[in-house]
Amino acid sequence: MADVHAKHHDYHLVDPSPWPFIGSVAAFVLAVGAVLWMKGGQPYVAIAGFAGVLFTMVSWWRDVIREGVQGLHTRVVQIHLRYGMMLFIASEVMFFVAWFWAYFDVAFFPNEAHQLARSELVGGVWPPKGIETFDPWHLPLLNTLILLTSGTTITWAHHALLHNDRKGLKLGLALTILLGLLFTACQAAEYSEAAFNFKGHIYGATFFMATGFHGFHVIVGTIFLIVCLVRAMGGAFTPKAHFGFEAAAWYWHFVDVVWLFLFASIYVWGHGGGAGH
Repeated sequence: MADVHAKHHDYHLVDPSPWPFIGSVAAFVLAVGAVLWMKGGQPYVAIAGFAGVLFTMVSWWRDVIREGVQGLHTRVVQIHLRYGMMLFIASEVMFFVAWFWAYFDVAFFPNEAHQLARSELVGGVWPPKGIETFDPWHLPLLNTLILLTSGTTITWAHHALLHNDRKGLKLGLALTILLGLLFTACQAAEYSEAAFNFKGHIYGATFFMATGFHGFHVIVGTIFLIVCLVRAMGGAFTPKAHFGFEAAAWYWHFVDVVWLFLFASIYVWGHGGGAGH
């Protein structure tokens, strides 16, 4: 009888889960709360929705980790988990395309933006008149070197894991986390020194939306890596089963690449001399 009920395939049918429904409700509450907040209401609904989203993420990923520990993540399941991560990163790429599009639209056509604004906030040139942009060869360059170095350390940790070098895995993860925190600190220092703000002109809006959302992704990626480090210290991940770590590494490399585009386009090209006048 045991052979009759034995599993003879590589697929895994998950147990009924409440998290897709709970997550969708929480996301809806978050969206509605954010709209109410931006319309002058209180932030409590948005905070409740955000808390619900975080709770769903933690609970859902906990269940996925448990399935992996139970040996349910077969080779085929791991492949499809990777497909899911690829699609997620692809959606993130399109997310940043929107911010780049907004920036280049006004950078290439400052006269049209000036006419639409009907003010001197754009002035028909890019960067707008009166905007003192950041020198790309100081803090922005330092942040670029920090993220490039972090890409090296996370790759080192990955190779250490593949060779079952637990010490190298933990050290590489720890260094990447420290570099991520250092990047966030440097970006906060940069924002504090900005000669322009978010409100009042299109340059500040496009700059802070693009670089700010990237900074948010760095924070999310750092938390992702901290979770991986805690799991690694608890004995998780093997050379043949380490999708959680692999997903975090892919996400971190994605953050690195986006920053290179931001640095080249917004900081260097948009410094003043390279942008269209």
